[in-house]
Amino acid sequence: MTDTALTSPRTNLSPFAGLMSGTVGPVTVVVLAILAIWYIAAAALNTPFQQEMYERAGQEHVQFSQLIADTWAQERPVLPAPHQVVIEIWNTTVEKKITSKRSLVYHSSITLSSTLLGFLIGTTLGILLAVGIVHSRVLDKSLMPWIISSQTIPILAIAPMIIVVLNAIGISGLLPKAMISTYLSFFPVTVGMVKGLRSPEVIHMDLMHTYSATRVQAFWKLRLPYAVPFLFTSMKIGMAASLVGAIVGELPTGAVAGLGARLLAGSYYGQTIQIWSALIVAAFLAGSLVALIGIMEKVTLKRMGMAQ
Repeated sequence: MTDTALTSPRTNLSPFAGLMSGTVGPVTVVVLAILAIWYIAAAALNTPFQQEMYERAGQEHVQFSQLIADTWAQERPVLPAPHQVVIEIWNTTVEKKITSKRSLVYHSSITLSSTLLGFLIGTTLGILLAVGIVHSRVLDKSLMPWIISSQTIPILAIAPMIIVVLNAIGISGLLPKAMISTYLSFFPVTVGMVKGLRSPEVIHMDLMHTYSATRVQAFWKLRLPYAVPFLFTSMKIGMAASLVGAIVGELPTGAVAGLGARLLAGSYYGQTIQIWSALIVAAFLAGSLVALIGIMEKVTLKRMGMAQ
């Protein structure tokens, strides 16, 4: 009886302990903390304007609970409350037709198309550059410094130049925005692939020389398998950067469609709830794309016998 009594509390607490020790518990705690801080910040930032509204209406004594509730229900708040953003997202996704110009699904599809095109071009370019840098000392000494230096230029400064130059030669629409995504996404892929292609140990490279393997055979049989995990990690970073580039590319063009255009329209008319809803949808879109690459990574590594 004594042993059972001593072990029963541990048994009862084990589901909760298992939940908190996994990934769900910590993530839940972090999300709740962010929401709490968000609500507090929304109340603090919206209070000055709300007090002005009370003064104009002649309301001198307002209960604190009423003040907080009103700061979380302003039409154009400085910082919208989380539930206002959720309602806006619901209204512009579920309640709107996909083809509607007010639908965030429609705007997300426009941004997604340029994101994927830029990511595809950037990934291909990054892999080709990495292969050339690893196999050519001349390219390594000449290209790598320029590749690193290219990322020191702020994207907000170079995006309008790319748009203007491409428009001057008759290229407009999807491709200019994709070029900005390419500019941001090729760098992590290049650096990651260079690291991955150089990751085989010296003894393994010597073994390939012992087998009289050509450089092409050493690349396909040794270097590339070693570089695959590095490639997927770089692709995750490149995908997120590509989405940022697509959004930034929509700002200087005065685009009427896309998440960047949604952000721009919201800033013009002071629609902060619209701005935040577009930001949240963009974050969700980026997370989904990165998660998709993660699934591809697990499947690929499992087929290669490299799954952890």
